[in-house]
Amino acid sequence: MAEIKDVRNIKNESAFEEKLVSVQRVTKVTKGGRTFSFSAVVVIGNGEGVVGYGLGKAKEATAAIQKGAEDAKKHLIKVPILKGTIPHTQEGRYSGSLVFMKPASPGTGVIAGGAMRAVFESVGVKNVLAKSKGSSNPHSVVKATFDALSQMKDPYKVAQLRGVNLNKVFNG
Repeated sequence: MAEIKDVRNIKNESAFEEKLVSVQRVTKVTKGGRTFSFSAVVVIGNGEGVVGYGLGKAKEATAAIQKGAEDAKKHLIKVPILKGTIPHTQEGRYSGSLVFMKPASPGTGVIAGGAMRAVFESVGVKNVLAKSKGSSNPHSVVKATFDALSQMKDPYKVAQLRGVNLNKVFNG
C-alpha cells in the first residue's frame, strides 16, 4: 500500500474526522465464565484526499474506538481526487472481499454500501459509483477499498511515468 512517508504536518488531531465502521462484541469462554471485549474498525480522513483505517480492541467499546483511531493514523494513504470523484475505474481485493468503483458525474453522490461509504466520505470523494462483491465483512471491505484507492493514479503522475505530455494521456 502506498503509505504517506511525511505525515508530520498531516497528523494534526483536529484535521481528521473519525467514522466508526463497525463495533463487534467478542466473547472468550474460559473456565471462569465468559469474558466480553470489543473490536472496532475506524476510518479517519481529512476530506482532502488523506484517509486511514484502524482496528482497535479493548474491554470497553469507547477504548476500542479510541485505539482504532490511533491505529488509523499509522495507516494513512494519499488518494488523488479529480473534480470530486476518483480519476479512473478500479477494482480492489482483500481476502474474500472484492470492490469495484468507477467515477461519476457531478450530482450523482456517493453510491456505495456502508463500509465503503465511510471510506469515500472520509477521503472527500463526492461522486462515485461503487459495488462490493463477495464477503460483506466490514473489515475486509474497508481493506479492499483501501487496496483499490492505493492503486489510483492521477493523470499528472501517469504523464510523468510515461514521459509524455498531459494532453496525450487524455487523447490516447
